[in-house]
Amino acid sequence: MRALEIVSPGSLALVEDLGRPGYAHLGVPPSGALDVAALRLGNRLVGNPEYAAGIETVLGGLTVRAAASCTAAVTGPPVAVSVDGRETGSHTPIPLRSGQTLTIGRPATGLRCYLTASGGIAVPPVLGSRSADVLSGLGPSPLEAGARVPLGPVTGVPSGADVVAASPAPPRLAVPVLLGPRDDWFADAGASLNAQWTVTAESNRVGVRLDGPPLRRVSTVATSELPSEGVLTGAIQVPPNGLPLVFLADHPTTGGYPVVAVVRRESLGALAQARPGTLVRFQASF
Repeated sequence: MRALEIVSPGSLALVEDLGRPGYAHLGVPPSGALDVAALRLGNRLVGNPEYAAGIETVLGGLTVRAAASCTAAVTGPPVAVSVDGRETGSHTPIPLRSGQTLTIGRPATGLRCYLTASGGIAVPPVLGSRSADVLSGLGPSPLEAGARVPLGPVTGVPSGADVVAASPAPPRLAVPVLLGPRDDWFADAGASLNAQWTVTAESNRVGVRLDGPPLRRVSTVATSELPSEGVLTGAIQVPPNGLPLVFLADHPTTGGYPVVAVVRRESLGALAQARPGTLVRFQASF
């Protein structure tokens, strides 16, 4: 059986693919890899379709043993990777023989690394996706030591060097956003969002919580209640304390707090890699 055995899952290891969009009407989040570009790259490096499932890790520490020969790759932020204790490197195809052990170190910057393997992680899909969803509990459980995750059949050839090596995750982010739909609830929303925000330790796959100068509601809606309405990945929701929460892939499908703006999709990967303490400014357009 083609499989990977989990020797150590690190702090958190989840199976993720490109998610299960299209089920918001059932209350199901889209889920999927938070750094989509990293997962797509990893799959190309090992010869998989870009939508194949891989393993998303938080702050490294993942060790797996190959139960059969396969090609692996580690993407995301630059990180030390070793096979049977010998350094190999990230962002490149890594041939593994049956019985060999691959270990991902702790990245110096960023949060999430992605391990892909030829054939893709082939756990049973739920609603068309193999992704673990920490909010709803759909999909496979977090990986534990001793678990064996099956690999699918090999369908392609590893592509070798694909793009330039990944850059370290920056300590400051300038994030473009589209204002609305509820920006009129806040005083000078564009300028207020352009303040300096700090990513907090309460962030997770549901959303990135920020600390900074609270956004102030305009007087006409200061005490208004908003009926629950649909929210998207990237929506910046503002609870009563005025401190923004940027929804990531495991977000609820509706919310009762106003959404002041929405992060452009191409910037979501950078937010997913933002460690606590990272500084964020939002650049608003209309």
